[in-house]
Amino acid sequence: MKKYAFKGLGLVLAVALIVGCFAGCAKINYVTDGAIQAIDVAAVADYYKQAYDYTKTLTAQYKDDKGQTQTYYKMLCEEDLNVHDIAIDGSVNKTINNMVPGIVKPIYKPGLNGLVPSTNRDPKLDTDEWDGKGESLQTSRLVADDLVTANVKDNGDGTITLQMQPKYVNMSAPGKDAQGHMFQSLGAIDSTVDSITVLSWSEGTTADNCKVNYYGGTATVTINTKTKEITKADYVMEAHVVVSHACIAVIRDKNATVDVTMKWSAPASEKYMQEKKGVTRA
Repeated sequence: MKKYAFKGLGLVLAVALIVGCFAGCAKINYVTDGAIQAIDVAAVADYYKQAYDYTKTLTAQYKDDKGQTQTYYKMLCEEDLNVHDIAIDGSVNKTINNMVPGIVKPIYKPGLNGLVPSTNRDPKLDTDEWDGKGESLQTSRLVADDLVTANVKDNGDGTITLQMQPKYVNMSAPGKDAQGHMFQSLGAIDSTVDSITVLSWSEGTTADNCKVNYYGGTATVTINTKTKEITKADYVMEAHVVVSHACIAVIRDKNATVDVTMKWSAPASEKYMQEKKGVTRA
């Protein structure tokens, strides 16, 4: 996702500005058989980590787009990006809101990776660096202190569903912080924004004027209590981009906000794998 999403995010910022210028709790409830028991967040974080770690040990055989057999994670994620709520100097413009997502979608290439955070469907290449040379993401780094709130539901069929919300982070990086322990966050976008040659700042630097605030996202994960295998997962990451003191040509000192919602759903469907990445189960 990163290679294309970074480029897309830069386009969102540039296009939004150009067009605009011219037109918590510490306890959770565990519900089982009608009884409510108090369980602390630390227990949820630990249970999720156990399930995540076990699920990422499971692999399956696939045929890639060249017809070759590959070993990938058994549990792969579908991915989707939505750009919305674009505002220039605090004003929402319907034209911008309709135009920018249409520009981003064609250049956005949905990924097919393991349970997030993940940079690859091949376990050997799944690290916190996109070149596969970083630290492994095959085990979860989530800890109790990462979570704002969590809930557990007993589904009555041998599975439970965890819902977790990580704490606020600015400029989150995969595997590096509370948001990055739960989601495949974007990392620093300074270099991407700096590459927009028509964009400059009336004061300050890119780091001063471009913030990506992560909050409000949730992970909803269903786990087989007998095996500790994750059987279904939906991750929704909310990134709120804020740009200040931006200048484009003779237009100076403009502010913009853009909200980006990233969704990952597992397991990926056969149709998604085939259509997006030419991958089929062997």
